[in-house]
Amino acid sequence: MDELDKRIVAALVSDARATYAEIGAVVGLSAPAVKRRVDRLRSSGAITGFSANVDPAAVGWTTEAYVELFCRGRTSPADIGAAVGKHPEVIDACTVTGEADALLHIMASDVQHFEQVVERIGAEPFVVRTRSVIVLSRLVHRLDLMPR
Repeated sequence: MDELDKRIVAALVSDARATYAEIGAVVGLSAPAVKRRVDRLRSSGAITGFSANVDPAAVGWTTEAYVELFCRGRTSPADIGAAVGKHPEVIDACTVTGEADALLHIMASDVQHFEQVVERIGAEPFVVRTRSVIVLSRLVHRLDLMPR
């Protein structure tokens, strides 16, 4: 990925609905040249797709939390992923260093809904225990990975 590609990606991250002509005006290329580069970035896997960012509160999910998952024995990351992926409230999950085996990012409509989600996840046969923290306020939230 060269500097022009990085600038194109930054423009798309800023506004995925921008036209090739609009992006071209920012990066100094014609619309067809931008399209060719975007097509190449998509086919190489550098751009994995386009999506809308939705305010969770707009769809009624106002409770946000992180849950550490502690598992039995040698539970594989694939098994953890398959199990927690069944729950739409789990918006992100990853394996981590430290005592916990995985960290889950959960969105729910309220604390009662969150509690139900944690109970469902805790019922998985490999889960030994969970430890949760509820988000009070978000201080920094970056979706764009491109430096400015």
